[in-house]
Amino acid sequence: MTTSSKVVLTEGFTVCGKWNKRSYRIGRLLGEGANGKVFLVHSGKRAYALKFGFDALDIQMEVNVLRELDKKMQRPFLHDADDVELNGNVYPFYVMTYIRGDIPRHYIGRNGSDWFYLIGLNLLHKLGDLHRQGYVFGDLKSENVLVSGYGEVELVDYGGVTGKGRSVKQFTELYDRGFWNAGERVADDGYDLFGFAVFCLQMGGMEKKLKELAGGLPQNRSPGDLAKLVDECPKCRPVSDVLKGAIAGRWTSSSDAAASWKLLMEKHGAAWRPRPEKAGLWIRTAFIASIGLFLSALYAFLLNG
Repeated sequence: MTTSSKVVLTEGFTVCGKWNKRSYRIGRLLGEGANGKVFLVHSGKRAYALKFGFDALDIQMEVNVLRELDKKMQRPFLHDADDVELNGNVYPFYVMTYIRGDIPRHYIGRNGSDWFYLIGLNLLHKLGDLHRQGYVFGDLKSENVLVSGYGEVELVDYGGVTGKGRSVKQFTELYDRGFWNAGERVADDGYDLFGFAVFCLQMGGMEKKLKELAGGLPQNRSPGDLAKLVDECPKCRPVSDVLKGAIAGRWTSSSDAAASWKLLMEKHGAAWRPRPEKAGLWIRTAFIASIGLFLSALYAFLLNG
């Protein structure tokens, strides 16, 4: 099978599967990585995320993982997997459930920094769900985390998902513990938790300093530099025990890290919950919905009375 990163799929183009004969109309580009591009697509009235691959073997491995997750986690990850013939060559693709949401930076920018802690807790829970099935997410980064609703978190692009004990197959250097001389690129809970700590530093406003440190000489990078950034970050300091433990590799279980994070949230109580004016939209929506249900029931009662 021939693949090429030079193939261009433009908005409005229709991808028709060679074997399953399903058609998908290309929308906007959602993201891209070393082994493919992910597009928002439409099939009928349904929206999906389609990953167009550059390497057939990589794509097949991802499809196999998604099929396993479908079985183990009992939720629809994979919708379709097929090939498409373009200009006489055949290219692999697969189609996933489309997750609506914002990357954390945009969500926090719109709703306020109070959501930092709830997003962090929900992400730890999401990673824990995956870890309990024997997998590590691997390529944890801001672009692969989407936030919606009342701080709900979803992971997207499962191209880096790796079975525990194996070499991590896909990563982004800034979040990679090997890049920071903090450990091996072996799939375990600690690998994702290290990436989670870097993610929190980025979410807490330390992105510029992270990039400055990352631009230094490889032999000078150290987990100690990241631990110092935790102390410099106002949002990170209250959860420094969790984050420094993740950086140093002291957490061997994502569930334990999540439990510690939750205890800290409960200890600080209401001060760590999103401010009422930020959360008010969800409260008002629920209140209005309840009134609507009450009036509908009252109307039905009077009509039948």
